Amino acid sequence: MTVPDSHFVNGNPLQGPFEETLQQAVFALGCFWGAERRFWQTEGVFSTAAGYAGGSVRNPDYKAVCGGETHHAEVVLVVFDPAKVSYSDLLKVFWESHNPTQGMQQGNDVGTQYRSAIYTFDDKQTGAAEQSLATYQSDLTAAGLGTITTEIAALDRFYYAEEYHQQYLAKNPGGYCGLGGTGVSCG
Repeated sequence: MTVPDSHFVNGNPLQGPFEETLQQAVFALGCFWGAERRFWQTEGVFSTAAGYAGGSVRNPDYKAVCGGETHHAEVVLVVFDPAKVSYSDLLKVFWESHNPTQGMQQGNDVGTQYRSAIYTFDDKQTGAAEQSLATYQSDLTAAGLGTITTEIAALDRFYYAEEYHQQYLAKNPGGYCGLGGTGVSCG
């Protein structure tokens, strides 16, 4: 997959190696166009990239992912400076930016590629993700909403999406974004 050298919005690199002071996270919350925008707009995020993770096929492409052949989710790689934004802060953005109770869809986007997932880089991220899920489930239950279906798993591998998907909504400001949260604040 051809990956641009720099982020269309902020000019930072899309691929590592990244500075040792930076950390990475991977989130799936529906269509990666809107999801990526939510994170690149977050203070302390160094770079973002649209991609695929959580499936069984190496080097997937958009057509195969949308066809359900790969079991990958559309995800966003978030490279962040923990001195400026914590992983817990990113989890809050994640939970509040989509509806994690919808299973294999977000709004009108239906399919395994639109599922809610958090793919972690280490045990510390896994613990924080699990704790935030429990907290947000309590918040959703209090609001009369359903059970969270978000998958939390160790990241096997992140695959970059095609070049035209990278920072898509910055290049196409009127482009489709089907993300919508529940209206329930996390924590």
